[in-house]
Amino acid sequence: MGLSASCANKEETIERILLEKELFDQAQNRLRSGNFAAAAMSLEMLEARYPFGRFATQAQSELIYAYFKSANYEAAISAADRFISLHPNHPNIDYAYYLKGMSGYTADMSIFNPNMILEDAASKRDLNQAKKSFSDLSDFLLRFPDSDYADQARQRMVFLRNLIAKKEIYVATFYMERKAFVAALNRANYVIEHLPNSSQVEQALEIKIEAYKELNQSDLANITQDLLDAFKEKKIKS
Repeated sequence: MGLSASCANKEETIERILLEKELFDQAQNRLRSGNFAAAAMSLEMLEARYPFGRFATQAQSELIYAYFKSANYEAAISAADRFISLHPNHPNIDYAYYLKGMSGYTADMSIFNPNMILEDAASKRDLNQAKKSFSDLSDFLLRFPDSDYADQARQRMVFLRNLIAKKEIYVATFYMERKAFVAALNRANYVIEHLPNSSQVEQALEIKIEAYKELNQSDLANITQDLLDAFKEKKIKS
């Protein structure tokens, strides 16, 4: 009886290992073929059925990538956060941080969608997500400055920096047209203080000068004009 039970347990173990490997191979084939949504399903199933199996950690890592490539960005961020929490010392932990940052903002969001109301909920949400993505990528570079993905992260940050600045200037211009000069100043100041390396600093200074003049604050307008002149001169020399 004992021998029979032992054999049965051994057979169950072998069957479990074979099924686990089969599911893992299915996920790998789907990843290689570019069928990322299906790959994510296989990886989810693999992790759910075998949470302590030999492929569990790899499945958790590849799930981030599968979600990212299938444009399921919220799931990619959640999977990245989970992987970072569970495996903070994993040799590929930098990739989890990288994909988290890259998933934060995508080109199809409504930040400049002309059909969206300028300051509606969707536009505000997407601007905040762009800022969060910028922050996450900055965090990634601080942690892993020599990562293989560092250059791509820096390029993305340049794009996001300019995108956020353009949006702030767009809103500032909107406020200027409606004579909401203090609100316009706040937007322009955000660009100058938080995005000094963006392509919109000169325009932000110009908006500040115009707003100060409209508010009859000629001293501040003159000071800002001096800053603008110095900025232009520095740009010419560089």
